[in-house]
Amino acid sequence: MANRPKYLNLFQYRFPIPAYVSILHRVSGAVLFLSLPGLLAWWQCSLTSADSFAASRAFMANPLVKLMAIGLVWAYLHHVCAGIRHLAADLDMGTELKSARMSSWLVLAVSIVLTLLIAVRIW
Repeated sequence: MANRPKYLNLFQYRFPIPAYVSILHRVSGAVLFLSLPGLLAWWQCSLTSADSFAASRAFMANPLVKLMAIGLVWAYLHHVCAGIRHLAADLDMGTELKSARMSSWLVLAVSIVLTLLIAVRIW
């Protein structure tokens, strides 16, 4: 009992890449959930009239809004890719250490590459 640590400092531990992908999966899901009311309100506003659609386009032309949109695109793509990875793990596929690391890197690579392709279109 005397050798046990008094507190657990998570910043001192080096997590494996699957842990980071899993944490980012949860964070991206939370970001998407919390941004949904604003996105739906913006979408509804853009559909009410031609003037509101023009105002929505002008709003989307702001570079900060474009960066936020690209961030949401990444959150969506990462959440989908990591969700597929988690579903495969639930089916006991890719649960070995080597394949878990490889699929984690694949999730990060695919989500980033797809985000960059969409970002070029958005910008």
